[in-house]
Amino acid sequence: MESLKQKTIGVLMGGLSPERKVSLTSGQEIFNALKSKGLNATLVDVDHNIGASLAERKIDLAWIALHGTFGEDGTIQGILEYLKIPYTGSGVLGSAVAYNKVVSKEIFMERGIPTALYQVIHAEDRNRVMPKLDFPVVVKPSDQGSSIGVSIVRSESKWETALDLAFDVSEEVLIEKYIAGKLLAVGMNGPQPMPIVEIVPKSGFYDYEAKYTAGKTDYVCPAELTPEAVDRCNDTAVRVFKALKGRGFPRVDLILDENGTPYVLEMNTIPGMTPTSLLPMAARKAGLEFDELVIEILKRAQLDYKN
Repeated sequence: MESLKQKTIGVLMGGLSPERKVSLTSGQEIFNALKSKGLNATLVDVDHNIGASLAERKIDLAWIALHGTFGEDGTIQGILEYLKIPYTGSGVLGSAVAYNKVVSKEIFMERGIPTALYQVIHAEDRNRVMPKLDFPVVVKPSDQGSSIGVSIVRSESKWETALDLAFDVSEEVLIEKYIAGKLLAVGMNGPQPMPIVEIVPKSGFYDYEAKYTAGKTDYVCPAELTPEAVDRCNDTAVRVFKALKGRGFPRVDLILDENGTPYVLEMNTIPGMTPTSLLPMAARKAGLEFDELVIEILKRAQLDYKN
């Protein structure tokens, strides 16, 4: 903690993706936590001049609170590597492979990690490709978060509308077989799982509104699971963390089906840090209050930085 007091900490937020609004909320919460601990933190609203901004402000450590393209995909991480500024979250490669849901699924399939059957459609092929999976399916952009552009399609009549929504924010769309079950989030402290959170959206669909509107979703932490189910989920989360070259405090999202199989949706390398976010919820149950979690993530960034 004392070494951090000698540093200028840049909280990188905002950015250029559709998740800008969520990022601004996360960034402000993180900034407030750092200031409450007496640290020299500064807010950095990321734009195309971010490299020059970081150099001019003499940032020693970067707390990445960016979500979406240019924030989670390895882009900002590469800039920080060039500038030799330690940063939170996964490295360049780990960020890139985890951010693209298609690449992640290819890795899961190769490693034998349970994941839903899927189909990929590219923008130039959309009018020539029909669904190969039986309905219901989940249609989502391959490279967005916060449930932006995501739909559950239960019949062919909704297929084109769902594609329009997904292609509006991405050139590549992932179609997954819908799996009924418990929606779970496993926050990671390095390779160590934290208490599992069960997500129960009142609408039945964990969309953008359900995620970020207080009262729209119920959360159970720790999730009400058998010890055996907890072990299976945790083991799967650890395998995902290693396969996607995780670093820091990511979050692995799963669906536990009625047979007790945990199917992996994705690993979020920069989980939200808003009042309704899942990682702070899990950390709190593990004994880490929000401000302490923010500091621990920053400490890990110093330890993980290799240059």
